[in-house]
Amino acid sequence: MVPPHSPEAQNSKKCSKSSGLVRSAVISIKLHFSSHPRFWIFISFLWVQALIISFSRSPLACFPDRSATIAVRYPEIHNAVEGNVTENEAPVAAMINYSEECPSGRIFVYELPPSLNRDLVKSDCTDLDQWRWDCGIIPNHGYGRAAAELRRFLPGDLYKSWYHTNQYTLEVIFHHRVLRHKCRTSDPESATGFYIPFYAGLAVGKHLWVNDTDIRDSDCYTMLDWVQNQKHWKKTNGSDHFMSIGRVTWDFRRLTDPGKAWGSTFLNMPLMNKITRFIVEKYPGDEMDISVPYPTGFHPKTIEDLSRWQSFIRSYNRSSLFAFIEENPSWAITEFRQFVMNQCSKESAGSCRAVDCSITDCWTNSSTILLTLLDSEFCLQPIGNTFTSKSAFECVIAGSIPVFFTKTAYEQYDWFFPGEPESYSVFIDPEEARNGNAPIKSILSGYSRDEIRRKREKLIETIPTIIYAKPSGRVKKFKDAFDVALDGVLERIREEKEWVDFLRRKL
Repeated sequence: MVPPHSPEAQNSKKCSKSSGLVRSAVISIKLHFSSHPRFWIFISFLWVQALIISFSRSPLACFPDRSATIAVRYPEIHNAVEGNVTENEAPVAAMINYSEECPSGRIFVYELPPSLNRDLVKSDCTDLDQWRWDCGIIPNHGYGRAAAELRRFLPGDLYKSWYHTNQYTLEVIFHHRVLRHKCRTSDPESATGFYIPFYAGLAVGKHLWVNDTDIRDSDCYTMLDWVQNQKHWKKTNGSDHFMSIGRVTWDFRRLTDPGKAWGSTFLNMPLMNKITRFIVEKYPGDEMDISVPYPTGFHPKTIEDLSRWQSFIRSYNRSSLFAFIEENPSWAITEFRQFVMNQCSKESAGSCRAVDCSITDCWTNSSTILLTLLDSEFCLQPIGNTFTSKSAFECVIAGSIPVFFTKTAYEQYDWFFPGEPESYSVFIDPEEARNGNAPIKSILSGYSRDEIRRKREKLIETIPTIIYAKPSGRVKKFKDAFDVALDGVLERIREEKEWVDFLRRKL
């Protein structure tokens, strides 16, 4: 925020001798320039070089237009399984006119050794498991098994859009979608961006609790050794390459300090400096990290499926003021989350509904969380071991207004959420809540029915851009989170290349 009394305002005051000083300064500059023309030409040359280097190292920020509704056509794929489409086969839609269908260019997908992606997916557990974080990823190309249990609770065919989706499956879903994207090309010479289908979250995640730090980095080094030998990497040192990562950024930023030995050093490796990363929680100081929504269980196939769900949550009769879902295991519950759980447990069912997933089946029974959120006007989102969580997106999809206790959450998903946090959420200072100056129930009770309705309507408008649809060869007609992310990164890469080419031509 700009201070109300800026230096510019102070400097605007004129003194009585200012005009004389300015006249003298101008004359001095003219004399110096006429006496030393080569010096000033040299300074100008250095300035242009510095400008080129600056823009080459720092891509221009580009935020895609999230307000427009577009038709995204996917090629029809019969009996689609991961093995039916390989990285060497371009989809039928790859020949669509560039200017109309692919305004920001095309994508080339590398064919990595299977040990760096497919072989990392567990095949011996096909459904979610509370005690095994990497289960349930293999079915349905990362979307998980169908949540058939919701048939008993949801009207009509709404249950068909719901799955048991693992929150760590982002890499698998992105890989599946990009292989079938209309702008994918099998000719790397015609590509704007290059996708690296490395499942970093699965590769590092399986070793996070192993004391051997070298083994946590081994697959990451293998991938970088492979990709740096590719022809098109060498052209740009990776500045037009991008990938997806299914775990938070802090799992990949291990420091040299022995007391901070968690995770991998993957994102601190020099070769990662220019690669754009779609990641579920970014490091705010790294512009190459782009936060994308956590995968949830809601994956509509068509815009009709999406519209029916939006109408359903808009008219749902909610009987509880707020809810709190504790999905963390008991050993990972923070002090403030325990405080929130205690506050909620003291309230009547009409005020707060609490779900503790350590004693309730939240993994293979989707109704446990979904029905609680559907029944609540607000849902509490206290910070846990990370700044963000899948739970916030589950709230939005259920039409329950998220209540945040840290403003860091607002800084993460600027490509996907509205720019005015107060239009769709509530913020409560955690210390004020803890010391009783801002009682949670009192604050939420103070919102009128109209205010709640307006916030919920904004959430409903936002749902398309925070979910991962499950298209099956039909016109989807809405932008989902995958589309927003891919359009954004291609546009950013395209603009950077055009700017660098422009400067080179001028020189």
